[in-house]
Amino acid sequence: MENNSSWQQAQPILQILSSLSYQAGELNGYLYEIVNSVSQLFELDWSAITLCSDGKERIMASSLALDETERIMTSSLVFDEGEPIYSLHGTLTSIVIQTGKTICVEDAKNYKEYGNPPEGYESYLGVPLRIYGGEVIGTICSFCKKPRLFTLEEVQTVELFAERAATAIDNYHLYQKQKKFNEFLEIEIARRTEELRIAQKKLVEQERLAAIGEFASMIVHEIRNPVTTILMGLNYFKRTYHSFKDQERVTLALEEANRLQNLLKEILLYAKPQILKLENLEINKFVQEMLMYLHEMPEAQKRKLKFISASKDVHIQIDKDKFKQVLIHLVRNACEAIEPGDEVTCKIESIIDSNQVYMSIHNGGHPIPAEILPKLTQPFCSTKPEGTGLGLAIVQRIIDAHRGSLSIESNQLIGTIVKIGIPLSSSPILSSKF
Repeated sequence: MENNSSWQQAQPILQILSSLSYQAGELNGYLYEIVNSVSQLFELDWSAITLCSDGKERIMASSLALDETERIMTSSLVFDEGEPIYSLHGTLTSIVIQTGKTICVEDAKNYKEYGNPPEGYESYLGVPLRIYGGEVIGTICSFCKKPRLFTLEEVQTVELFAERAATAIDNYHLYQKQKKFNEFLEIEIARRTEELRIAQKKLVEQERLAAIGEFASMIVHEIRNPVTTILMGLNYFKRTYHSFKDQERVTLALEEANRLQNLLKEILLYAKPQILKLENLEINKFVQEMLMYLHEMPEAQKRKLKFISASKDVHIQIDKDKFKQVLIHLVRNACEAIEPGDEVTCKIESIIDSNQVYMSIHNGGHPIPAEILPKLTQPFCSTKPEGTGLGLAIVQRIIDAHRGSLSIESNQLIGTIVKIGIPLSSSPILSSKF
């Protein structure tokens, strides 16, 4: 009869245990089922599942309403990022966490060495939540308002529920870690894919430029010879024709022929590979030495050139001749955009970022239209009536060959600022050919 009675008592416990079903990501509802089942099975006044670490406990599930739980625990209530947590110091639960063992306190008033129960409760059953590997992460705490003796069967049953709760919490944390890792992996894959797309785009662009360069070089060489012959003939006619109309026509033809020859030179300069001869230079000194030449440019006449150096020496690794070409073109463009008496400022930034130093060239002239800005470094895009549209394209290729950066900002308030990033000497350029 006794065995049959034990079986009858065990049946509802088995039914509850078998009905518990944890699904990934749905922890709270599962833990509430456990604490409610424990309280109902053994007619307990209050049961709770807590997570414990660093002397604090966080209630994960409670058989009482949240406001009632906080009222009971208010004496030890603190907040962590807005979430209520409770101090373990001097409580019954702290013994469970410290020893990693189940404790039963029939009457806390008579066993004060175990710690203090929450106000209004006298008996306590605390079962550790132990995850795989033996680590204790929390407890199932059960309280009664009156003294109570917990039987061995009751303790063993709560330990079964504690095992289920600990496994669910551990699985939940593993699930969250895996979820975060998957999110990180997705972001990383997207980033790498974008890097690969950009690298592939650059490779395609380089191959396209190489093909264009080879074709352009062939065409330029074929055209230059007849253009040279035409120029020789026009110069002869200029010396032999004396009438005003003849001189006017020959002069116009010479100007157009010279413009065509300059265009051929720029096409050849843009098309050929940028082979760099790198050397270590101090940028403040380099720009300072260039100022004398820049002042002598026709476009700079009656304009002011101002240079603001960095507060300390900054060494860069560049092809000196090609960077002179960059500086000359950018300052010439800036001078052409302003009126006589206005100022162009060349500034070396004191703040060094991403292994680059930045140089800006600023003019306060009329802003460049917003729709044209993104196209300025494309071949044959020009805002000047007589421009070839290859100057900034060549500058961009030289900057790219140095693994630098180029940006252009222009609006009514600031005028136009061209900013170039130049690698420092400590940032080696992987290739000297582009």
